[in-house]
Amino acid sequence: MEFFGIDWTKKHILKTNTKLVCTSDDNEVKPAELRQEVEPWLSAIFQSEHLSVLIGSGLTSSVSFMAGVKPQEMWRLTLDHDLNEKIKEKADNSAVEMNRGEANIEDDIRVTLELINGLKIINDARAATLGTELNSKLKDFISSILSTEKEFFEKLSKEEEGALKAFNLLKSFILSFTSRSASRERLNLFTTNYDRFIELACDETGVLLLDRFKGKIQPIFRNTRLELDYHYNPPGIRGEPRYAEGVSRITKLHGSIDWCFQKDKIIKTLLPFGADDNHPSIPENITDQVVIYPNSSKDLETAFYPYAELFRDFSSSICQPNSVILTYGYGFGDSHINRVIEDMLTIPSTHLVIVAWDRDYSKEGEEANYGSGRERIIKFLDDKNSAQCTLLIGEHFGDLENLVEHYLPKSAIDRLTVKMQKIKDNRGQDKTIEVEGENEQKPEA
Repeated sequence: MEFFGIDWTKKHILKTNTKLVCTSDDNEVKPAELRQEVEPWLSAIFQSEHLSVLIGSGLTSSVSFMAGVKPQEMWRLTLDHDLNEKIKEKADNSAVEMNRGEANIEDDIRVTLELINGLKIINDARAATLGTELNSKLKDFISSILSTEKEFFEKLSKEEEGALKAFNLLKSFILSFTSRSASRERLNLFTTNYDRFIELACDETGVLLLDRFKGKIQPIFRNTRLELDYHYNPPGIRGEPRYAEGVSRITKLHGSIDWCFQKDKIIKTLLPFGADDNHPSIPENITDQVVIYPNSSKDLETAFYPYAELFRDFSSSICQPNSVILTYGYGFGDSHINRVIEDMLTIPSTHLVIVAWDRDYSKEGEEANYGSGRERIIKFLDDKNSAQCTLLIGEHFGDLENLVEHYLPKSAIDRLTVKMQKIKDNRGQDKTIEVEGENEQKPEA
């Protein structure tokens, strides 16, 4: 299959507006050479007026595998209820209709919630029994997320080599985007994950996160998006506050395990990273209280509070001129998210960067053995403008270590390098390195 001149059956795929690599030969992928093309290209893209990053479960999986931790699994929901097979059948069909491929626990949860609401309408007693069992399964789901956090945190506390390396790479990954100049619009971090790995990395690196919650003791979800920010007064200058660096906005599109309904409000509980599954901040009634929602079907859930507000933030942040969004670990399986990105790409000055590890090696010897995530990416890109898309797909480019070490810009170091080069140029020294601004590659519209 070819698209954008790309052979999608190859193991490693790189596409910028100036470079195309499609190969299954590991020896043909030379990071030192490719970095000279990719890193300046991404640096130019990341300096766009509006920058957003969409992070999926692939980031948590990558960090977990590197640390030797069992990642949260998207297993199927198996109920003892007599309606289990009906739920499974409907979840399978809906996953196919939404081009998601195989169904997972999120599809099962969504279908089960719809069925419970339907049974309540007709006063069917099975609504109560099904709700009780779903609540138990949701508690198991949250426990699996906390188990991954806890195991990672314990290895990190013991300073195990794998965990330290994984966490340092995660922090470097976050800093590649959050170190934008304070004079530009704040980075927008969006994630479909329920865990708190991103928040942990930001805390450790000193990145200040802005979200819709207000308060310290019991943060409450704000219905209106107030443009709050962090400023400081330079020494000796009064009345001229400047934007602080290292500040980003974060939106958890599907909710979080530490968000809970409290009457008509949503609060952020004091649930520690890697807490025990019997922590008092975890309510007994998971189904009605914990704010975690799976992928939507025809935007059913996103019309409900608070998901309408969260998706308005997503849409308003990326659907504007000179906007860039990078996706990592996101498999393009959520139709409501895909539609917003498609709307963004109707603006000629916008750009999409897709970084994905996806490939299925279970069928040795077959040519086209990429995973379902790659199939969804191919379908998504089917009618898109090639000049608006940058792709880093496959085992090499999607690997977190390779991505951080070779391809993502290290902005803090880059600023010092640029300033050093300017000084050298002004003194007539070392003309072999390009001056900032000359021959600078910029994303095409």
